[in-house]
Amino acid sequence: MKFPDSAALKASSAPRKKKPLYKSLFFQILIAVVAGVLIGHFWPNIGSTLRPLGDGFIQLIKMIIAPLIFLVIVTGISAVGDVKAVGRVGVKALLYFTGATLFALVFGLIVGNLVQPGAGLHIDPNSLSQDALKAQTGNAAPPKDAASFILDVIPTSVIGAFANNSLLQVLFFSVFFGAAIVVIGRERCLPVISLMETVLELIFKIMSWIMKVAPIGAFGAMAYIIGQYGLDTLGTYALLIASCYGAAIVFIALLFLVAWSFARVPLWQFLKYTREEFLLALGTASTESVLPRIMTKLTNAGCSRATTGLVVPTGYSFNLDGAAIYLSISLLFLAQAFGHHLDLGQQLAALGVLLLTSKGMAGVPGSSFLALSATAAALGIFPVAGVALLLGADRLMDSMRVVVNLMGNCVATFVVAKWEGQFDCDVMVRAFRGEITNEDSAIMLGAEAVFEEQEIERLSEGREPSPKFRGGPSSDEIPQFEMIKPGQHQSPTVSPD
Repeated sequence: MKFPDSAALKASSAPRKKKPLYKSLFFQILIAVVAGVLIGHFWPNIGSTLRPLGDGFIQLIKMIIAPLIFLVIVTGISAVGDVKAVGRVGVKALLYFTGATLFALVFGLIVGNLVQPGAGLHIDPNSLSQDALKAQTGNAAPPKDAASFILDVIPTSVIGAFANNSLLQVLFFSVFFGAAIVVIGRERCLPVISLMETVLELIFKIMSWIMKVAPIGAFGAMAYIIGQYGLDTLGTYALLIASCYGAAIVFIALLFLVAWSFARVPLWQFLKYTREEFLLALGTASTESVLPRIMTKLTNAGCSRATTGLVVPTGYSFNLDGAAIYLSISLLFLAQAFGHHLDLGQQLAALGVLLLTSKGMAGVPGSSFLALSATAAALGIFPVAGVALLLGADRLMDSMRVVVNLMGNCVATFVVAKWEGQFDCDVMVRAFRGEITNEDSAIMLGAEAVFEEQEIERLSEGREPSPKFRGGPSSDEIPQFEMIKPGQHQSPTVSPD
């Protein structure tokens, strides 16, 4: 990205024009979500037909997720230049994820025991049918054992991992690829790194275009949810829904304490900074829809690209705090509905099964039903068909699960980045003030003009230019990939943009 000369530096002193409210992505998504709720409630038949709008937007996001994760991780690892550091980040992330998930499950069990949302329902097991449950889960496979799950992380075909959008397999290969660049040497791999950086910029630009239709996707998804399931379900499952949402609020408050205690991150300011992403995740009931944007916001807020690229995609499968809270409360709800009182030993056994079945279920149709069905079958607490009782309330729990899952992964990124020494608190403060702190974030967020103005101001004050990406080199340090004629020999050189 080129910046004007000294004449433009003087002109940059003019006050910036404030963006009109109607151009704000947050405002557009908010209006779209409200409109979707109204359409779904008053014209449910119309709302039920608008699902393709939401699904289409999420498919656009999925189209670029696999190459984005690959390029972000590889370029991030190559910038770090230390394979051992990458291994430490992975181990620390998994330790944090296991602890957070275990705490979320225990916390959910505590809430379920205190509130007892299913007490007094007295459901007759003979009145249940598995047809509705099978329709919800389709042909999805039941949760696998630990060995099978670990083996599935290793791709049998790299191309297949990208084609199937298997994020853990893509991440696995990306770490090996990035580590190979570090071992072979950055100098020898400069042409490859340069090419990857260029392709990554193209993907960032595509993402900025996709986000322009985000309000349409949020409108279609919300209209479908309300039109298909209605608001009447709130009354039927009032206590269960209140228990889950109340537990989610308390858990988020605990995340506020964790973020401040370990990384000195004011999570309220972070929420304000990422309000577009959280609102879009709520509107589409999907964390995948904001994965590229949330990774960009985290790197812009001081986390290194390598840490963000490793922690966030892994957390989408291993750190589902919202789902863990929902599973443990729902398990007790179903047991209470059938008149079973679970003693401490049974609850601990259920905790162990849920800890395993809740891993790697992201993106699996009816994953919560599969996890609960596997727990019921393993422990014999209640009929497996009883899980169908949650069909009416499950979709209304998506908002709770999405927000807590997303918030939990953001806090995990800050904690692991701070733990590994790859977090810049001063950069975070700049980002929370509204600054774009690196060039790649500007491209992804569609804010190149704002970034250029800010860089002009930085240069005019004699400060250092912002880096190409957080935890990486400056723009001038990224090599050019140059084509040469056959027969010519030229060693890779670093030339300015």
